[in-house]
Amino acid sequence: MSRPVEQMCGGGSALNDMRSRGYRGPVDGASLFPVSVKGVAVRNGRVLLLRNERAEWELPDGKLEIGEDPLACVAREIAEETGWQVTVGPILDCWQYHTGVGQDVVIVTYGCHVASDGPPVVSSEHSRAALFSPAEIAQLTMPDGYKRSVLTWLGQLANRE
Repeated sequence: MSRPVEQMCGGGSALNDMRSRGYRGPVDGASLFPVSVKGVAVRNGRVLLLRNERAEWELPDGKLEIGEDPLACVAREIAEETGWQVTVGPILDCWQYHTGVGQDVVIVTYGCHVASDGPPVVSSEHSRAALFSPAEIAQLTMPDGYKRSVLTWLGQLANRE
């Protein structure tokens, strides 16, 4: 489902900042896209990825529903898809992803702090779950935007150490 920017940003300071830079709300006739929120979950320097029905690796994700908090959506989806509990951190990236003719989705990725010690559990939505080193990520079949988000989060985590 599509959401107005007011709901996606949760109002508050982010929306006020957008308005101070000239944002005046949705434009009549503007394209609307579903929003997919994804989590980059890293444990012991390895990134959690899931294998989808297209034989691609992807980040755990969910479609944002009207009125749903993006951070809560990411945490819930990771728990549902892998059994892992996470604390959702900062937004890493946002882009429009073309999935087919006339089909686009807005992707928002978040860095996640993993609170679970056990192995990821594979849900019925995926065929496999695995943990990958940074060196392995570049060789995987997955969208470049996901790889960019993974490298961004790994860099932020490294800078904290």
